This record gives sequence, structure tokens and C-alpha cells, in this order.
Amino acid sequence: MQNLRDDLTKLLQAEQAFISDGAILKNAVIEAALNMDARLLELLMQSDTIKAHFFTEVAGALVFDKVKFQDFVSNKAFLLDSYTAFKNRIGLTDGRGDYLSQSRDVVLAWPYKDCVLEGGMTKEDRGRNEVFWNTTLAPDDITRLFEPKVLTGWERWDAEAVAEGKAKPVGAVSEDDNLLIKGNNLLALHSLKARYAGKVKLIYIDPPYNTDDDGFRYNDRFNHSSWLTFMRNRLEVAKQLLAQDGAIFVNIDFNEAHYLKVLMDEVFGVANFQREIIWRIGWLSGFKTAANNFIRNHDTILFYAKHAASLNFNKVYIPKEEFGKRFNDGQVKDLVADLESRGLTKTDAKDVNRH
Repeated sequence: MQNLRDDLTKLLQAEQAFISDGAILKNAVIEAALNMDARLLELLMQSDTIKAHFFTEVAGALVFDKVKFQDFVSNKAFLLDSYTAFKNRIGLTDGRGDYLSQSRDVVLAWPYKDCVLEGGMTKEDRGRNEVFWNTTLAPDDITRLFEPKVLTGWERWDAEAVAEGKAKPVGAVSEDDNLLIKGNNLLALHSLKARYAGKVKLIYIDPPYNTDDDGFRYNDRFNHSSWLTFMRNRLEVAKQLLAQDGAIFVNIDFNEAHYLKVLMDEVFGVANFQREIIWRIGWLSGFKTAANNFIRNHDTILFYAKHAASLNFNKVYIPKEEFGKRFNDGQVKDLVADLESRGLTKTDAKDVNRH
């Protein structure tokens, strides 16, 4: 952000209409931006850094993002007499940022929504304060964060290497190789973009559930907010990696499932939602059945397409002979005896082990 701020300050001070007694006139700059003032636009386009951040090329023409520019100029980090736009609330808002009203277009709003959370998960990172890099105020830092990183410590494990118990050296990596990358997933995803953007057919992720025992403990009192920021950053780059006919599956439990559904609707589009898959995670027995409530016995997998019209869902059934036995011999004996006592024949009762 320092380079961007310094470049902008230098440019604005060169135009008499935007300064008074050496100080930049915030209101004059904002008004000029909203009016698409030619003097301001010409100034901004003199800097490659500013042009890259506030202008977007569309059909060969540069389009100025005046809202993004206004947010940057209005922030205290640039001009001390302004204010920040953060709100310490989480909720549903319409497309204008107002909390749920008559609009049918609903998105999640939370503190730090327009931020990037690096999410260090190593032992060394656990004691640190997580940094929320704001996309408007820290573009230089985010650019550095997202730049491809050098991957080191390569090893090749093929059938021969496994048999010998010793990895082979890596001379080159082909697109047919299966890669196991250990490290920060946000940095890894962005590092993979150069080669694999638009080529991945399926992504399955099992993110932290945001519970007390899954290691996701950030030093931020907005518990849902930090988790949503963490997830949005990663879902956005995952979408870039997916092919047009690709799909993503996200495994989650009840703690964040409903927040995640709305977030994924926003990132991937409501029309690309395919199914909510209920995964039974175990059998009800022992202390679980003592709870004075309905018994929780499932997790959720949210299934989205990159582009629903391009998705080819290949339905394959598992042959009956591939099913394993559900119960061991001792359990079968007890179940058969119990079912026979309820009026089933012995033949019907024994079928319990095959269904």
C-alpha cells in the first residue's frame, strides 16, 4: 500500500485544483472522481501502479473504478480526517450494503469481508495475531502474498521408490503428475494458478469446521467473521482453478454450514448450486443416545458446479458385491436373535447383514 499511497499523494500535489496550503483537498478529489473529471483521470494514468489498481481494461478501453478510488481516498490511512467503512456486524444485506430489506438479492456481510486472511496454521504461526489485509488499503501486500511461490523439497515417489523405501530426485514436473503439496493452502492455490487455472475438473476440500477442537482459533472476536474471510479467499481462487465443466465439493458440519451455503451462492452463483449431500458420520450407540435432544449424526457436503450448463454428472452405481459387511459375526448373532423375537423368520433376520 505504501507505494500506491505515495504515488497518489505525489500526483495529486502536482494539480493545484486538489491542494490548498500544501494539503490535499479530500472532498475535491472525491468529487472529481465521482464526476469522472478529465484532469484527475489524466493524472492517475501517469502511474502504472495506480492505473493497475483503479482501472480495468474492457474491450480494449480502460474503465475507471471510481467507487474503489473513493474508498481508498476516504480512508484514514490516506487522509487522517476521514473514516473507515468497517461495521462490526454479521448479517444478510442487499446488493447496496443495507441489511436485509425488500431486495431479493442477498449476500453475507461481515467485518473484514473485503480482506485477505493468510491463515498460518503451523506451530510457529499459532501464537501470532492474524492479519486481515484489506483489498483497498493493502493492495501491494496482497499482490506479494498472491504471487507464485517457489516450491522446494521436491521428491518423486513411484512404485519403485515405494518398494525401495527411498524417494527419487525430481527433474521435471508434468501435468500428469499427482502432486502432494504441504504448506499454506492459500499460497499453494495461487502458486498453482499459472499452470492449472481453468484445468481442474474436481475440487474436494475439508476445511476447518470452526469448532473448539479443530485448531481454527484466530485472535479475532468475530469468530464467524474470521472463518468466512478465510473461506472466501480460498473459494475465489478455487473457482479460478476449476474448468468450465468442473465441480467443487465442500465438507462441513452444522457450525458453519448455513453461512457457507450463502457464501458459496455468492462466489459460485445460486444457479450453480447442485446438491446438499448429507453424510451420515456414524452409528448411534452408547453415550450419544443419552442426549436430551435429537441426535446429531451427519455432516454436510455442498456441491457446486463452475458452470451448471457445462457440468456432465457421471452417475455410477456401486455393485452389490462390493459392499462390505456392516456388522461383525457377534453383532449379527445378537441382531438375528432380537429380530426373531419380534416375529421375523430366521432367513429374513439373517438378511440384516446384507443390507
